[in-house]
Amino acid sequence: MRHLTPADYRIMPWANGRGTTTELLREDGLRLSIATVAEDGPFSLFPGIARNLTVISGPGFRLQGDGIDLAATPLIPVAFPGDVAIRATGVAAPSEDFNVMTPASAPRPQVWMVQGPVPAGGRLLLLALAAARVNDTPLALRDLLDTTKAATVSGGPVIAVRIFA
Repeated sequence: MRHLTPADYRIMPWANGRGTTTELLREDGLRLSIATVAEDGPFSLFPGIARNLTVISGPGFRLQGDGIDLAATPLIPVAFPGDVAIRATGVAAPSEDFNVMTPASAPRPQVWMVQGPVPAGGRLLLLALAAARVNDTPLALRDLLDTTKAATVSGGPVIAVRIFA
């Protein structure tokens, strides 16, 4: 089990140059990050990457592109391909979003809000959106727990990401 805190994260510029991302974890084709969407505009293209986005603060916005029209609403994960030109639209106020990026050729990650028991299976990443506890480990705001074991989550909210090899 690995416990990461905001002191472990890196600030990275967006590929499109219009903002920054806080990179929580980047390894083996997996990237977890948090970014702020403050205005309507294009998302960066990531060919060969599957994306999953969850609004974690703010009112949310729409994700629109060729054949794509998704509501990015608070605490509801949405998935979309990284190789399609997508725009954030309807941004009424800044929103922060949690992003999961994986190779498009890999099994899709499961992303959901979690409370209570979570069975073992695959790699489990848990992001605390408020003070929480996972088994015997206390998590502060924006702490990330990386484990392959079963977990019991209390407090929160907490976003769970399950990655299968």
